[in-house]
Amino acid sequence: MQPDLIVWDFDGVLNANMRDGRIFWADDMKADLGIDPSVFTHDMFTAGDFKAIIRGRVDLLEHVSDWLARNDFAISGAAFLRYWFEKDAHPDAWMLGHIEAHPARHVIGTNNEHHRCAYIEDEMGYADHVERVFSSGRMGAAKPDAGFFAQIERWAGLAPSRILLVDDVAANIAAATARGWQGFHFTDQTRDGLPERLGLA
Repeated sequence: MQPDLIVWDFDGVLNANMRDGRIFWADDMKADLGIDPSVFTHDMFTAGDFKAIIRGRVDLLEHVSDWLARNDFAISGAAFLRYWFEKDAHPDAWMLGHIEAHPARHVIGTNNEHHRCAYIEDEMGYADHVERVFSSGRMGAAKPDAGFFAQIERWAGLAPSRILLVDDVAANIAAATARGWQGFHFTDQTRDGLPERLGLA
């Protein structure tokens, strides 16, 4: 059954920012900024409460600015986020073509806080290709939270069975299909089957 609304995950789906199963944007951080990416990854994602950031409870810019200042790094929080977002921007034209070709309504549903969501919309131009970007930072809920999917259902005014989630995280697909959504688990192995699933083959 073809959906009336397709909810596209961003990172790892519309944005080809994964390599060998990992996000690679920070690989050149030491050479570019003099910051050890392993230290940043530990402090930001392991030791820090990143779940609060992506749900909009902690402001990413303030958090990063404090971290940079505490470690005496000579770059502002705003400049660091600009570096991060630009290095992490790898739009997949092949995937964007599916949005343009499929007659359903299209939105993005992403676990991102509001600064990067704005970058995705404005700087990367995705606001011109989808009706709306649903981001966890604006919604106060993140996949696979039930509240994330419920907000999209209310906005769309559609039965869950008429909505398709395309996502690279199995837990997100499981949570969506448990609510009655359609799901396509997007991986390197399933990627080539997406056009057929969308009736575009």
